[in-house]
Amino acid sequence: MENKNQNLQFKTNINCGGCIAKVKPHLDNAEGICHWEVDTTNKDKVLTVKTDGITQEEVIATVIKAGFKIEPF
Repeated sequence: MENKNQNLQFKTNINCGGCIAKVKPHLDNAEGICHWEVDTTNKDKVLTVKTDGITQEEVIATVIKAGFKIEPF
């Protein structure tokens, strides 16, 4: 079953514009992401990913590869 157009949310340690700039190429180039954003004002630094087929595990692997901590909500 494909998870198309779901919103996945994660707690991260992406907490500033510099961090977002570091993770941006990884998430922008990930297959299956329509849109993503990080709420750096939230204490959990919530990453919301609008999916187009990417899995939760793949998002986690992508963010870890970029050098950040991430966990599902």
